[in-house]
Amino acid sequence: MPHSTRMFFASCAGMMLFGMALLSLGTVNSFLIERFQLDQIGVGSLAALLPFGILGGSLVFGPTVDRFGYRLPLAGSTLLLSGGFLLVATAESFLAIQAAFFIIGLAGGVLNGSTNALVADISGENRGARLSLLGVFFGVGALGMPALTGLLLATLSPSDIILGFSAAIALPFFYMMAISYPPPKQHQEFPLAQAMTIAKDRVLWVLALVLFFEGAVEALRTNPDIELILVGNKAVIEPELAKHNTAGLRLSIHHCTEVIGMSDSPGKALKAKRDSSIVQCIGLQKAGKAEASISAGNTGAFMGAALFGLGRIESVSRPAIAVAIPTVSGFSLMLDMGANSDCRPQTLFQFARMGAIFVEHVWEKKNPRVGLLVDL
Repeated sequence: MPHSTRMFFASCAGMMLFGMALLSLGTVNSFLIERFQLDQIGVGSLAALLPFGILGGSLVFGPTVDRFGYRLPLAGSTLLLSGGFLLVATAESFLAIQAAFFIIGLAGGVLNGSTNALVADISGENRGARLSLLGVFFGVGALGMPALTGLLLATLSPSDIILGFSAAIALPFFYMMAISYPPPKQHQEFPLAQAMTIAKDRVLWVLALVLFFEGAVEALRTNPDIELILVGNKAVIEPELAKHNTAGLRLSIHHCTEVIGMSDSPGKALKAKRDSSIVQCIGLQKAGKAEASISAGNTGAFMGAALFGLGRIESVSRPAIAVAIPTVSGFSLMLDMGANSDCRPQTLFQFARMGAIFVEHVWEKKNPRVGLLVDL
């Protein structure tokens, strides 16, 4: 068998696993709701971790492939995905489930990027046909997993089915390790010692906080008509703002004392932490003091605060999380990505209308095509 054909088979297997990863929550949500007594906000917070993980995987696969080749990201993410499903089946805490879904998303992002890149590298004139066939295997994974789960539920428990998926997902690992791949584009050894030194640098731990304030200041300088309200603890915000030139900027601080953490249960946190930055931020918008709210924190809590604080748009029964999904031809907008665990046909129609309006007016694409991803 030619080497390119073997690599294409590995890519197809990886893309099928990515399809399973993307539809994982819809397959096991009933099991999780019953086991951990989750409400819709809790399930939504889990689903929101999938795109975050996919984004992380999409960011790391490129440098990894360039330095190490395709074997490590393909085989490694396959084992990581298997471990994520194993953690879902055996987890005893909500935090462990959250970690599992981030891991599943991370592995899926690496698989998606690596398989597409490998097919593009090994294909010549038939690149388009192979990439299209790759999409078929994504559909097989995305639709086959819930269909097979429905058949097996008659004889097996949900946890046993998930354990079986974990074992089955690990099988392509051996094939991916055995075949040959194109050589890495960079042959330098990875400076592990240097990386450990950088990881221990305290500057890295505050980098995200620094970039947050830099982004705020840059946004105001670029758009002087905007007024920005930073919601949070003044004792944390003011020292960081002092590092930037904010003279003449329409910038103010709304002080609050509490924080909803990423591991907090959204429903409980919204009730217990009324002085948190998320709740107060939505409160400012509700009071007319702000026109929009932005948060990089707990997605489930932010969605819940917006739903209960701002209410719904007329004729829209449920909110939706929309995520831009990279495709061969550009981007597609997918919604809902976690705000709802089950939807009626009318709700799906509302999602389609909202998505179409967004693509038409924000992405400026006329008459956008709308599709329905069916979870059988």
